[in-house]
Amino acid sequence: MTARNKLLTAPPYAVEQTLKRLGANLRTARLRRNLTIDDMAEKIGTGERAVADAEKGKPSTSIAVYAAMLWALDLLNQIADVAAPEKDDEGQTLALSRERARARPTTGTKIGLDNDF
Repeated sequence: MTARNKLLTAPPYAVEQTLKRLGANLRTARLRRNLTIDDMAEKIGTGERAVADAEKGKPSTSIAVYAAMLWALDLLNQIADVAAPEKDDEGQTLALSRERARARPTTGTKIGLDNDF
């Protein structure tokens, strides 16, 4: 018996809620454009089941399906800011804390000065 991927069967609550919210938002956008699930599936080149699963926020749905749906709804530009380094406050703080205050030679390397110009 093989173990199932826990992320797919019991994702962290925040992940589960975010996927459900994304799915609901995609469904609302699709309906506002008067598109059926079949229309969406055909437009992005997948089956109706994949679209329905994305709209339910199923964790097993490929990110490609979500991205393709955003593209079909002309909303793909909104995904460009996801994990953007300039918006990662914690990452920037960590990077700044690792910056050196002064330059040092690498271990084992002796840098000598000479007058050979």
